[in-house]
Amino acid sequence: MAEQVKSFFHEQTKTWSHVFIGADGRRAAIIDPVLDYEASSGRTQTNSVDALIAWFRERELTLEWILETHAHADHLSAAPHVKAALGGRLGIGDGIRKVQAGFKKIFNMNDLEPDGSVFDHLFADGERFEVGGTSFEVMATPGHTNDSVTYVADGHAFIGDTLFAPDFGSARCDFPGGDASELFSSIRKLYALGDDTRLYLCHDYAPEGREPRPWFSVAEQRQANRHVREETSEQEFVAMRTARDKDLPLPELIIPSVQVNVRAGHMPPPEDNGIAYIKVPVNTL
Repeated sequence: MAEQVKSFFHEQTKTWSHVFIGADGRRAAIIDPVLDYEASSGRTQTNSVDALIAWFRERELTLEWILETHAHADHLSAAPHVKAALGGRLGIGDGIRKVQAGFKKIFNMNDLEPDGSVFDHLFADGERFEVGGTSFEVMATPGHTNDSVTYVADGHAFIGDTLFAPDFGSARCDFPGGDASELFSSIRKLYALGDDTRLYLCHDYAPEGREPRPWFSVAEQRQANRHVREETSEQEFVAMRTARDKDLPLPELIIPSVQVNVRAGHMPPPEDNGIAYIKVPVNTL
């Protein structure tokens, strides 16, 4: 299975981006591409994602899909840059409408219609599509966010933030639309995929200095995940997750990330001086 997936690690945000190559060996999907962003200056760069694009071009692959597992709150999507370079269609879960509606109010984004139309396609739970002759199924995995989905194909599952590495646990549930009971149900859906299924992470924070890993098997997660093992009850998980979330600081890049990512990776529209601005809501988040 390993030859079907190439993973790229973004050190600044501890984010994994993945390239999935279909059965024909020619057509592919890119999952969760990352834009370099310097918070102190508001400047963006594309050095990291350009390395992914160069690897993609060297193998003469054709991009069919850019897949977002959700509207991320900890890094900015590089989807528009990837699309301009390689083509493809940009997809995300249809729960993005709820996410857009919630953050439109918080950031007063008057330019944004919360209907998902800035994306090329909104995936419904259970929907199927193909990448290079390989069949994918979309699995709604809410709990962290309303729009969280997992893309499942051929023993691979790209799970976004639903789970982290076993030694780090599970996603927070205190963002708008988050729900610990829903997250528990979503994790159980992942655990039902089969012990050998590879669960590809969106992040690995690699505690205690270990090397980051792009995936862990279902069996590894069920046996060792510090928050949700096979024997963990929903009541235990919800109590743990609720208590833990109360003490978590917000992600460092949540303010720029959300405003960009609900716009499908595009910056806010420039104002009358030609400059785009990221808003900081005072005493709100």
